[in-house]
Amino acid sequence: MGRIYLDYAATTPTHAEVLKAMRPFLRDAFGNPSSIHSAGQEARVAVEEARDRVASMIGASSEEIVFTSGGTEADNFALKGMAYANEGKRNHIITSSVEHHAVLETCKFLERLGFAVTFLPVDGCGMIDPDDVRKAITEKTLLISVMHANNEVGTIEPVAEIGKLARESGICFHTDAVQTAGHIPVKVDDLGVDILAMSAHKLGGPKGVGALYVRKGTRVVSFMHGGEQEKGRRASTENVPGIVGFGKAAEIAQRDSDREAKRLTTLRDRLAQGLAQHVERVRLNGHPTRRLPNNVNVSVDDVEGELLLLNLNARGICVSTGSACSSSSSEPSHVLLALGLSHERARGSVRFSLGRETHERDIDRVLAIMPEVVTKLREMPPSMKGTAAEAVAAGNPLRNAILRYETENHTRMLCRFSHLRCLTCPGSGVGKGCVLAKWQLARRESGTPDG
Repeated sequence: MGRIYLDYAATTPTHAEVLKAMRPFLRDAFGNPSSIHSAGQEARVAVEEARDRVASMIGASSEEIVFTSGGTEADNFALKGMAYANEGKRNHIITSSVEHHAVLETCKFLERLGFAVTFLPVDGCGMIDPDDVRKAITEKTLLISVMHANNEVGTIEPVAEIGKLARESGICFHTDAVQTAGHIPVKVDDLGVDILAMSAHKLGGPKGVGALYVRKGTRVVSFMHGGEQEKGRRASTENVPGIVGFGKAAEIAQRDSDREAKRLTTLRDRLAQGLAQHVERVRLNGHPTRRLPNNVNVSVDDVEGELLLLNLNARGICVSTGSACSSSSSEPSHVLLALGLSHERARGSVRFSLGRETHERDIDRVLAIMPEVVTKLREMPPSMKGTAAEAVAAGNPLRNAILRYETENHTRMLCRFSHLRCLTCPGSGVGKGCVLAKWQLARRESGTPDG
């Protein structure tokens, strides 16, 4: 059977209509949109048409859209741009403890520059309390940044309520809408936001392109310097094929998103209910109803999430243990810890995220395989469980770091060092990434002597 991809929160396949729209600008219509000759102006027209489509998707004006290289740059642009614009005047930022690393790490960077940041807690469902936001506001507050929906557990935050608070207090409001734009209704006036980040590859567009909505009259200082592209707001030659693809993806989202959200909600609930019925000691993370239509994040007791992920992968099912931007870390998800989960339960979590090419038969196959895999992992002896770091600390890393497990066709060796992500057949040879050679390398990198 074919692979089942259930990691749409990490990235989505490029839509066929998007690819078709992009192709001319990869070869024939290759002009630089800053050039005044006909080839350049052909590209400029395409960029501006795409800008119109992205703006229309969120109910904005075209001149309020700035194209970026993705959601991370858009978030950095928003936070740093607002902070630099207010330097010497106001220095306080309010955000939540469950934001994407693009926001959290930028806030920590700004703290090192002397800005004060309040990281607000969330409840057990991952929901921020607007009243906590209100209480955190001071005369020095320059920005409130709260994501529209969480990328790991799918909880949709009360952004419109927070936007109203921000507006009443005269404070700029930013939201990371990377997981929501093109999937659920996102209209900037309804949400009350002044700045909003988006990414094309989360809605069937290409990787490497995103956008920042900046409400007219909002002063945001550019943090990239060079040419006068994007009306002086973001230097660098525009990624014309990517921008055209983003515009087409936005157009498709406007056409299909309502119908697709209803379809995915049905599949999401089928998966969540099926897991609760067929897998013992499983818990849904995030809000039970106020969540993204495609997200199911669960904790499975007595199972490590990374092992579960890799065993599902061996059966052709692609899922995630959390944010793709931090999947190489062996640390528990900061989001799940903020929800109040123990380290053990947080490390036993996996995220299923559904998309355009997910069908009922895929959900049924997951529900048929998941109980079998969980039972097998729970029956493993304690010495074969835990992370690679624990294995090294236990003094027997070879036994504990390398696991054998059966697939449908043959036995494979699985390197437990999470940063290697090795899944190599025995005897494949060092040249192809011999698992034992990689294990020895990992021991040296971790400071463990050979022997």
